[in-house]
This record gives sequence, C-alpha cells and structure tokens, in this order.
Amino acid sequence: MKKSFAVALSIIVLISMATSGIPVTKELSKEFAEVVKDVNPAVVTVTSEKVVKGFKHPFNDFFGDDFFRFHFGPEVESKSHILGSGVIIDDDNGYILTNNHLVEGTEEIKVQLIDEREYKAEIIGTDSQSDVAVLKIVAENLTAVNIGDSDKLEVGEWVLAIGCPFSKDLSHTVTAGIVSAKGRSRIINGTSYEDFIQTDAAINPGNSGGALVNLDGEMVGINTAIATGGFNRGNVGVGFAIPINYAKKIMDDLIQEGRVIRAWLGVYIQDVDDGIAKALGLDSREGVIITGIIDESPAEEAKLKVEDVIVKIDDKKVRDTAHLKTLVSTTRPGTRTELEIIRKGRSKNVSVALEELPSDESFQLSSKSYPSTLGLKVENLNRQNSRDFGIDDEEGVIVISVAPNSRAAKGGIRRGDIIKRVGDTEISNKKQFREAIVDHQSDETILFLIKRRGGSLFITIENE
Repeated sequence: MKKSFAVALSIIVLISMATSGIPVTKELSKEFAEVVKDVNPAVVTVTSEKVVKGFKHPFNDFFGDDFFRFHFGPEVESKSHILGSGVIIDDDNGYILTNNHLVEGTEEIKVQLIDEREYKAEIIGTDSQSDVAVLKIVAENLTAVNIGDSDKLEVGEWVLAIGCPFSKDLSHTVTAGIVSAKGRSRIINGTSYEDFIQTDAAINPGNSGGALVNLDGEMVGINTAIATGGFNRGNVGVGFAIPINYAKKIMDDLIQEGRVIRAWLGVYIQDVDDGIAKALGLDSREGVIITGIIDESPAEEAKLKVEDVIVKIDDKKVRDTAHLKTLVSTTRPGTRTELEIIRKGRSKNVSVALEELPSDESFQLSSKSYPSTLGLKVENLNRQNSRDFGIDDEEGVIVISVAPNSRAAKGGIRRGDIIKRVGDTEISNKKQFREAIVDHQSDETILFLIKRRGGSLFITIENE
C-alpha cells in the first residue's frame, strides 16, 4: 500500500517541481515525520568500554610496540570508549539488535533510551561473521520497532537512517536517502557473510547498529558500515546496512540456541567471469562455478562435480559466490534444497540435503583441502589436473597451491608436486593425506616423499 503511495508521491513531486507547488513537499515532509515518530522510540544509543593495551607515544605508529616494549618496559592499559546505536526488537523481553563490532570484547555496555533512561545491557549473543549482536536490558515501557521484509525492498526506494553519529549529544539523528543498490558484498572482508543494502542516506561513525527504515515505518536493515574517501571518516553518500531478513535469522538463533546455526554445501567456488562464460558457452556471468568438492560433504553426496555452474538455489538466481554463501548459510540444516546447475552446456536440477556447517576445528581437519597450518592445498589426482600439470595419471595427491611464507613453502614444496608418502604412510587420496598429517602433528618434523618432474625426493617440514 505504502509502496504504491511512494510511487504516486514521486510522480506528484515531479509535477510539483514543474509547477513549483509547495504543498506536495509538505506532504513528503509529513510522511517522513510520521515514520520518525513511530520509529525513534525504538532506537537506542549504545556505549561500551574496552580495555586496550599499548604504548601511548606520538611516535608509536612509526617505531612500533616492540621498540617501546624494549626501551620503556611493559604496556599501558587504557580504556577505549565505543559509541554506536541499537534497535529494540522485543519490548517484552528487552531485546536489542545491534552490531557485533560495537560490543565484542567489551567490559561494560550501557544503553540510553530516547527519554534518556539508561540501563546496563547484557550480551545475549554475538556473531562476528555477520556482525550481528543481541543485547538485553531489564526495563519497562519500551517501544519495539516493526520488522519489515528486506527482500521486497527495491532500488530507488526512499529509506531513513536513524542513529547516533559522532556523539551522544547527536542521538536519534535522522537522515533520508534512497536504496542505491542491493546485494553488495566484499565490503568489509572476503570471509564474512555479506549481502548489504547500499544507501545514500547519511551514515557516519556512531550510526552502526541503528535502524534503516522504509516509508511504512518498518525496519529493513541495520546500518553497519560506510565507504569513505581517503582519510575522511565521514559520510560520502555510500553506506551499507545488513538486510533485516538475514539479521533476524541470526538474531533468532542467538536468542533461542545461543549460537548461529548455518548450513553448508561443501564446495569450493569462484565467480563466473567473461573467460569462463565463453569457455563453457554460458549465456551470462550469473552463477558460480565449482572448483572443488569437499570429501563427505552434501555436495559429494549429491554427486555435484567440478566445473558445474550453480545458477539457482530454490528458484533464487545466484549472483556470485558471496550470494550463494549467504543463501546456503541461512537455510536450516537438514533442508533438502533444489539446485539448478549447468553441466557441459546442459541445464540440470540436483537435490541436495544441506547439513550443519561443521565447527572450525572439525571443519579444519575433515573438510579443508589443506589441514592444520601447513599452507598447503591439495587435490586428488584425476585426468583433468594431470593434464593441466602435464603429468601421468597415477595415485597420490597433487599440490594445487602453496601459501607464501608458509611452512610448506619454507620446506620447499611447490605447486604441481605429487605427494606420495607422509611419514611412513602411503598416500593415494586426500582423506589419507589429512589423516596422515593429523597422525604426525606431534612430530618435530614431517617427512614427505615428493614426485617432481619424473623424479622423487624427500622434503621435511617442521611442525610448530
């Protein structure tokens, strides 16, 4: 209803601009004001303290901590004060949605309401991968925000950002803009789960954790990050918010389970670029190409293959690797999902039963191509990689990559080496390789038998 109103309003504004009609501008102002009246009481100011160890000296950045530790003794502890925002999402239980980076590792968190009441907050749960956190305060007469549907948000739609930029004295600052883009990723880093809404509504330091709302007065995102120009930390019209649909799933897990439960597929993937699209005869660059299948994963069980291109998951088009990662992670483990893939030029539907993402420790030992911290990525030998590396097809695992300055690199292992033995264990596949590394993790050194360019040699790698 309001969306049609917004469209109609935009048309009227254009007509108004042409005829210099002032009344319509007042109508738009009233619309914004009504939204702010509804949402403002649900927005809170979040302040926290974090103990920071270091050396306070004007030349600290130039010389580094080691220099001052050697010449001047132990580090000095100081308290760092962090300012941000949050939004009340449950008035009965006092739950507040905010950003993880505002509260992680802090000693004391305080929440100030619009009526200046202040409360100590308890952390219910945090998730660094999504930058979402849930706080709780014990208070009466709270106002919760209305939750919207971020999937229905459209580029060009009006939104308001509400938060506390720069100072507590500027709490409940309201800025207006439009949705500039959706599905932005690789904004903070390449390993977190990112599917940001981009907006030109002014967002500044301190706005983190605040509300991004539509003209229905519904929260559609959590303001999280800004893109800045050079040394300027202020707004330049490029801000990012976590979609509320994604944040709500994280929030529900943290409240109900005390942790975030994510599903996984068990594939290595990369974006489809022009070269890949041409080589595979694809009509577009949408989708992701599978570069590796993890042993004993849902993908292996579903018989997905290297070079398959995933273009849809449950009728949702897959834009890129970050998008697929988010779509899979927000699906409940145990769900059977339908993938549309392109295999050798033909479209094919594959049913996959997603499983819960293993913990970091078990994931490291059972599903990575390179276990522990060797810095070594390996794959089973097959016709494809044997042809790529110009070697005979035989048993063993082939080194696909070696991380610079890693223990494997220092030991002399190279890309294209075939690992035939680890210690006294013969190696014919990745599973045996992983198990052998684990078996020898307590040894001072690990002995590898390597086949390289038709010859064989022993290489030792020191354990940490």
